[in-house]
Amino acid sequence: MSQSGAKFISFEGGEGAGKTTQIKCLGEALRHAGHEVVVTREPGGTPDAEIVRDIVLGGEPGRWSAIEEMLLMYTARSQLVRTVIKPALERGAWVLSDRFADSTMVYQGFAGGVPMAEVRALHKLVLGNFNPDITFVMDIAPDSGMERVHSRAEVLNQFEKREAQFYEDTRNAYLDIAKAEPTRCAVINAAQKSQLVARDIMQVIQERTGITL
Repeated sequence: MSQSGAKFISFEGGEGAGKTTQIKCLGEALRHAGHEVVVTREPGGTPDAEIVRDIVLGGEPGRWSAIEEMLLMYTARSQLVRTVIKPALERGAWVLSDRFADSTMVYQGFAGGVPMAEVRALHKLVLGNFNPDITFVMDIAPDSGMERVHSRAEVLNQFEKREAQFYEDTRNAYLDIAKAEPTRCAVINAAQKSQLVARDIMQVIQERTGITL
């Protein structure tokens, strides 16, 4: 259980959606308002989970099956939740995560072909009912997102080397999740200038938590 109104907030979306930039902006605003903030990412966030990150993101598409990717993701996620996220919430810190379980549902489930029931069953086994309080779905057209990726990345990870249809599938899957869970998810137009994206995120935080940023 979180203390003092602390929230667990995840940022989701396709490649090049600007999650990292917006996590930084929100973290700065929350700290300015007097809150402790813990920023993490998936896969990763602990030394061991960062090793898993290198394993699962490296190489070429097809190195792992979607089921193998899912198992690796949940191995890293389990440790991250147990050792970082839950302790932070318990002491009253806000947690901002670059990706969480929705990414597995989207990338390995909808786009990768693992049946939804199996993804949900693994989540239940590993994390029970634990999920973010608020999830920002950073929505951008796949071609625009990939233009951003190619303009900044020196080396592409294996999820950034997929065929165009994969990115269309992931975008549609995120929008489907947001539509199905409107009380948790908020779709943000990530194609806007970063200042406007940040404004929209702050507005959602203020509306849903009652805090002033």
